[in-house]
Amino acid sequence: MSHPGSPSTPPVRTARPEAERVESLIAHLKRHPQVDPAAIGVVRAPLRICPLGAHIDHQLGQVTGMTINQSILMAFAPTSDNTVYVESLDFQPPVSFKLSDVPTYTPRDWGNYIRGAVLALQQTHSLRHGLIGIVDGEMPIGGLSSSAAVTIAYLLALQAVNHLEEPPERNVALVRFTENQYIGLNNGILDQSVILFSEPGCLTSIDCQNIQVEKIPGPPANGAYEILIVYSGLTRVLVGTDYNNRVAECREAAGLLLDYTGQTVPPDPRLRHVTPDIFAAEGARLPANLHRRASHYFGEMRRVSEGLAAWRAGDLTRFGALVSESGESSIKNYECGSPHLITLYETLRETPGVYGTRFSGAGFRGNCLALIDPAARESIAEAIHRRYPLAHPDEAPAYSIHFCQPDGRAGYVIRDA
Repeated sequence: MSHPGSPSTPPVRTARPEAERVESLIAHLKRHPQVDPAAIGVVRAPLRICPLGAHIDHQLGQVTGMTINQSILMAFAPTSDNTVYVESLDFQPPVSFKLSDVPTYTPRDWGNYIRGAVLALQQTHSLRHGLIGIVDGEMPIGGLSSSAAVTIAYLLALQAVNHLEEPPERNVALVRFTENQYIGLNNGILDQSVILFSEPGCLTSIDCQNIQVEKIPGPPANGAYEILIVYSGLTRVLVGTDYNNRVAECREAAGLLLDYTGQTVPPDPRLRHVTPDIFAAEGARLPANLHRRASHYFGEMRRVSEGLAAWRAGDLTRFGALVSESGESSIKNYECGSPHLITLYETLRETPGVYGTRFSGAGFRGNCLALIDPAARESIAEAIHRRYPLAHPDEAPAYSIHFCQPDGRAGYVIRDA
């Protein structure tokens, strides 16, 4: 159905079967003469959402997440020398370099993540084998941790061809090295932890201070709830946005609050170092922007605690209300929403059948997520189609709607013999 102001309504997107994607990647890789078909492996890294715990992992807060049944896939094989060569179905040109000569970071280059993954592993391992690979991502980029997912895919592929085994905790640290040290993005451990630890049907709770992970079973999906992802049409890398500025503001707020109470300020203060009582007593002294950032942090920590209790009780209505509160705080206190994402958030929050909604990812680009009643699929899609193209005709041809299910962790794809 078309609506005024929209030449044609983008359809609800249905993902290609994963087995079909796998076989297509393998067939593509076999075209390279240096590839031994018997040595081909495939790794799968699902994308993730964060229902509660937005923007606080870098402050050592407690966060939640789950993966969705949309993934980054990579088919790979070892090379006989130390060459790394990777193609993408989504980006050009191919990436090629030697393990002995890894290029420096290049802004807006999709090859940064494979180069960073190599350098991360080379901190403690002498890599003897390069690889040749091809990568495919099913979902639009932006807000679903595709960068963490593809980095995990690269790490697992490099470990496979070099006969290495790293536990999930170590791979969390390796992704963080890639993004913090090589890419220059000051994020925390939320994305990679969710991708590496999640179990189907569970909400993953991660304490970013002590790296404690808990997987909490919840209501059955595909009946009680579905995960809706609405892509805004906006794709923008986080380096160069206000993402790093917000992280710096949170750290500045933490340092000031500790100083106000006469406590020793550590070299790298985080809001987790500050108790809620200190913020309640001293928060009004903060500059207005820092007060908003700290208000988001402490409010989000409360929402996570209450949300985990609601999830355990199977109370999707309460859990969803907290998700929407998180979205509102992201707009008002963290100040990270673009007009496009705010329109999607407001549309979904006002639509019956939506338990809760917020931005997915940093809120400077990408997607909105929602937990929804599956029975309301059509009316929810209709509400989006009716409002979003009229509000943002610039992105009317590019936005899309995706209904997803919870998924499990990243790993190697077991293929039939």
